[in-house]
Amino acid sequence: MDDIRMRVGMRIKELRNNLKLSQEQLGFKAELDRTYITSVEAGKRNISVVALEKIINALESDFSDFFTDKKFC
Repeated sequence: MDDIRMRVGMRIKELRNNLKLSQEQLGFKAELDRTYITSVEAGKRNISVVALEKIINALESDFSDFFTDKKFC
């Protein structure tokens, strides 16, 4: 599980689940389609920095906290 796309996807899913949000709810908050969220969480999409920022903001987080997780160290 070295792939950065998988690690980012897992982190998004973890934070989304902590907030008890569905993928659809996160997509709405981030102004992104649910299918986009699904593919990012599955590690199938190379997410842009702009989309990542929208998701992190929708998850009530910031880049520092997002990447502080042990999965990125």
